[in-house]
Amino acid sequence: MALLEVKRLHASYGHTRVLHGIDFAMDEGSITALLGANGAGKTTTLRAVCGMVRTEGELRFGGESIAKRRTEDIARLGIAHVPDGRGTFLNLSTEENLRLGAYTRRDRKAVEADLERMYGYFPRLKERRRQQAGTLSGGEQQMLAVSRALMLAPRLMLLDEPSFGLAPLLVRELFLILRRINELERVSLLLVEQNAAMALDLADHAYLMETGRVVLAGKSSELKSNDAVRRSYLGY
Repeated sequence: MALLEVKRLHASYGHTRVLHGIDFAMDEGSITALLGANGAGKTTTLRAVCGMVRTEGELRFGGESIAKRRTEDIARLGIAHVPDGRGTFLNLSTEENLRLGAYTRRDRKAVEADLERMYGYFPRLKERRRQQAGTLSGGEQQMLAVSRALMLAPRLMLLDEPSFGLAPLLVRELFLILRRINELERVSLLLVEQNAAMALDLADHAYLMETGRVVLAGKSSELKSNDAVRRSYLGY
């Protein structure tokens, strides 16, 4: 059974329809990338999974319908969202941001253990645990956004442009950590990313979107060798 199943999904902002009946699925423990130009509907797809936009169609998580659920209820089921722009609470400290990520959890001991684990993944956050989050660098804020989402103890993490605005060295570091999180904790990742080469290296499967539709799907290795994808998104 797929962890996440999306069938005939339409999504709209007011009267403007953005997604036009898309289908995709991902297995537990997998990494899936959504590729496409700006305006293709990638971010809207993540928002639709989180219940943040008006949708029609089928959305199933762990075999259970989440199509009409509220965003906070979807989070409680184990779907964490790292939005474009990071969504950091700038006036709170680094550690206060991380603890907010665990707001739905009741097991305090497990939360403390996870907090230390996040500091293991991101030692710079431990150094800045009492620092106001708004004073962190862009790279540190992205690390904070990822680790705050992990504090939810999710089964699925949705990442919207995690490399945006980061130096290439930081991007490589972040993507290595995402792979470790996937392998060690079996957290599935659904990734929206403009850096198609990095995304295809990380992901098992990928879907190419154009104007709210899926136009190409397959294993990442297949998309990497597709001439149209290479020319348009990989630059060679």
